[in-house]
Amino acid sequence: MPHDGQDTPRTDPPHAPLIDGLTGHTEASLAPLAALVERAGEILRASVAPDGRVQGALIDANQRAAHGLAWLATCVEALRQLQGWAARLEAEGRFSEMEALILQIGFAEYLAQIRGGIPMSQSEILRPADMGLAPADLAAFDEDPIATLMNGNSPAARARLVALMRDNAGRASFGATGLDDELEMIREQFRRFADEEVAPHAHGWHLCDELIPMEIIEKLAELGVFGLTIPEEFGGLGLSKASMVVVSEELSRGYIGVGSLGTRSEIAAELILCGGTDEQKAQWLPKIASAEILPTAVFTEPNTGSDLGSLRTRAVKDENGDWLVTGNKTWITHAARTHVMTMLARTDPETSDYRGLSMFLAEKTPGTDAEPFPDAGITGGEIEVLGYRGMKEYELGFDGFRVKGENLLGGQTGQGFKQLMQTFESARIQTAARAIGVAQNALELGLQYAEDRKQFGRALIEFPRVADKLAMMAVEIMIARQLTYFSAWQKDHDRRCDLEAGMAKLLAARVAWAAADNALQIHGGNGFALEYQISRVLCDARILNIFEGAGEIQAQVIARRLLG
Repeated sequence: MPHDGQDTPRTDPPHAPLIDGLTGHTEASLAPLAALVERAGEILRASVAPDGRVQGALIDANQRAAHGLAWLATCVEALRQLQGWAARLEAEGRFSEMEALILQIGFAEYLAQIRGGIPMSQSEILRPADMGLAPADLAAFDEDPIATLMNGNSPAARARLVALMRDNAGRASFGATGLDDELEMIREQFRRFADEEVAPHAHGWHLCDELIPMEIIEKLAELGVFGLTIPEEFGGLGLSKASMVVVSEELSRGYIGVGSLGTRSEIAAELILCGGTDEQKAQWLPKIASAEILPTAVFTEPNTGSDLGSLRTRAVKDENGDWLVTGNKTWITHAARTHVMTMLARTDPETSDYRGLSMFLAEKTPGTDAEPFPDAGITGGEIEVLGYRGMKEYELGFDGFRVKGENLLGGQTGQGFKQLMQTFESARIQTAARAIGVAQNALELGLQYAEDRKQFGRALIEFPRVADKLAMMAVEIMIARQLTYFSAWQKDHDRRCDLEAGMAKLLAARVAWAAADNALQIHGGNGFALEYQISRVLCDARILNIFEGAGEIQAQVIARRLLG
């Protein structure tokens, strides 16, 4: 290793050996992997459903195994979608060396994790034995095609992938995404917007803890972001959930706050489309689509967290037919600036679970810095946060806050929890997309720094462990991306996708955190300095495993769904 401070010529590694018949091997591996998930489910079902029905107390008692089943099934589904992506590209003649390396490394790594230990978090490694799996259940890992595939994540393969990434820096992704031409055009449009309008300012907004300027919101409105999936008859663009994923991904690559601006509009629109009256659809949807009004979601309470069924905020009907709301809410994003709150409150005081909850479209006046909540009956204070700052978080207090009687969603009480559940698929797909955007941003920052920074006369990227980090970021981003795209495709084709959406969110959040953490590590001490963008990206990535269903809750939901 030279120590004279002089640059050394770049020497790219030779082509890494690709497994002969790679896509045939990956396709053939899916059946034994599916059998393994089924076997793990059988073992767990015997413990948690002794009489044929899953018992909540037994799920809790066997939580590690249950969550392990969720992670195992998620990894297998992710590989299935990665294989599907490769097969489509191969059929179209677009399966190049880069895509082959991503497929090979991805399968090798996730197969190794399934056999040796899946990281549910940094310190919680899920072993097969934790799910009751015996060595005999893993026999397929000692046989082809899996045995051959597990050798695919070699140092040579990773080095070659990074060499190809260096030659393709600046692309929308490393490896073809597999999207059609229309979606690629949408991606390119919003990539340019993020590069020109968002990325140059994002770090300043974060450091100064500023709201995203209204100018940005107005430009996004002109591009149709807030009405992206709202039907044309209500003033929207009527595009697919897949388009929503692409837009969210690219905007979040610029700044997660901007990528999240459309989330509240997406949630509000879906609530109204699925549960609203004809009059409510006609009144609210065109205004949401044009960003004439900005919505916020008011669901969580200080002592309930993910247990929405136990909400205590109450709404009481007065003699005029309006509702008076009293209670406390927390973690309300973009609360001060918005015009309407999709609010969950208890309308049946005799209940203590989800059956007594109702959803409201609660109108409010947008506030100012001096008076953030000017309406009677509502007060609020800002929650200072590590990241995800561009819209700000608030705690809200309601004391007889008036909501018009006509703004009860659907005109019926007791439907609030059901109405909210209908939005979870889209919300989790969109959150997975945001996570992919954050991860992609981390990868690009890490790659650029590794190219520019010289140590001992060499660019950091020339050191194998730095290159390894970048290679695995690219591979895992593509895996999470394909699982997310599949979830959106299911949604667009009116297929139930709560399982796939949950898996996409669970995996993408882990991928985003790993990418941000590793990109900061590549920056070394500079990554810990606030002036470097990666410090912001790390903070922003951390929230993704918490909101829209914390990782533990998400794993629990997936496990319950798998167990039937």
